[in-house]
Amino acid sequence: MLSFLLKNTAYGFLVLAGVIAVVFFLFNLAPGDPVRNLVGENASEDVVKAMRRKLDMDLPVGQRFVLYLNDLSPLSINNPTNEESRIYFDEKKYSGVQLIKFTDNKALVLKAPYLKRSFLSDKSVSSILAEVLPGTFVLAVVSIVLAMILGLLMGIVAALNKDSFYDRLMLFISAIGMAGPSFFVAIIVAWIGAIIWREEIKLPLFLVVFSLLFLIIKPFIKKQLKDVRNKRIFNYSLIGVLVVWLIPVCAGAQVPFITSTVTLPGTGLNMTGSLYSVDVWKGEYLDLRNMILPVVTLMIRPLSVIVQLTRSSLLDVMQQDYIRTARAKGLSETKVVFKHALRNALNPVITAVSGWFASLLAGAIFVEFVFGWKGLGQQMFTAIENRDLPVVMGGVIVIAFFFVLINILVDIVYGWIDPRVRIG
Repeated sequence: MLSFLLKNTAYGFLVLAGVIAVVFFLFNLAPGDPVRNLVGENASEDVVKAMRRKLDMDLPVGQRFVLYLNDLSPLSINNPTNEESRIYFDEKKYSGVQLIKFTDNKALVLKAPYLKRSFLSDKSVSSILAEVLPGTFVLAVVSIVLAMILGLLMGIVAALNKDSFYDRLMLFISAIGMAGPSFFVAIIVAWIGAIIWREEIKLPLFLVVFSLLFLIIKPFIKKQLKDVRNKRIFNYSLIGVLVVWLIPVCAGAQVPFITSTVTLPGTGLNMTGSLYSVDVWKGEYLDLRNMILPVVTLMIRPLSVIVQLTRSSLLDVMQQDYIRTARAKGLSETKVVFKHALRNALNPVITAVSGWFASLLAGAIFVEFVFGWKGLGQQMFTAIENRDLPVVMGGVIVIAFFFVLINILVDIVYGWIDPRVRIG
């Protein structure tokens, strides 16, 4: 197990190193002069020169890359005495301790990775990302946990009732959820939850009762309607009932029960908001209501994927020989499904969940932008818009770190769930 972890950690380190190199050269070789954009077109040459010196922009790109790696590395070579040195150990920038002193001007230092400072605010990139990461982390965790719980339950129900009404309903819902882009779904959810349904919403009473009765009695009626002709008569009668209901509704007539409505209470949700809100009297306080609409938006697509993967994987596993053996031994269907079948059907689901979770941690830019949520996605969008390169580079590196970490954790979970992976 230890060698497995070390090998995966080494692979992850190589991936992270490749991402750092690509990100650095991509942004530092891009056209444009960030220093001139920062100080303005009318700044004097002395100001431009001083700013280039401060940001190391007066050095060749290769030397800048070496200095950037030295800042990122937990173990770095720094100068503890000369304040004019490019690698001076400034306690305002670094938080660490000196381990070994090689010479008067060089020492080995153990420190937290340093991601430079923002061009615009001159704040450290680490502090900027630390402010917005909790908001994105909470959204990602709540969304993926709810999507996993509901998706597994819906997928199991669909698999155990294959080709039934519930199976088709689950597949229909998941197909719609997968078809909607995140930015479009965010707009629809915000429109319905924070505008149309904010105060109250009125639904046709007849349609609500009719739908509930239909869901309750259809499974019992379906067993009785074995003849195709009887099934068609039943379906046509349902259509006829709906047409009879539509006639007075479209005509504007007031018929008791037929045109009556049932009023549902409003959501009272705001279209925009973050994890913390500010009140004149309360000050800053935790406002969990603002999470509801973004969480619903973010969980729709992973929920749809988990439903389909759980259903297809469970149907495949239920056909295996060891499932028939378990049933032949007299085990209950609950034990067969949850102890034997489901555990071996979870591998593709875990892969999907890990990918979606890493993507959500990367910052759902469109969703955070639509709902005004203070998170990593919105911060990255603002930094790209203002050409704040250190923040963009630091954000991408943090995202890559999350992807690598989650992939390592998923490999460990594979070995815990599936004995075949441990044997391999």
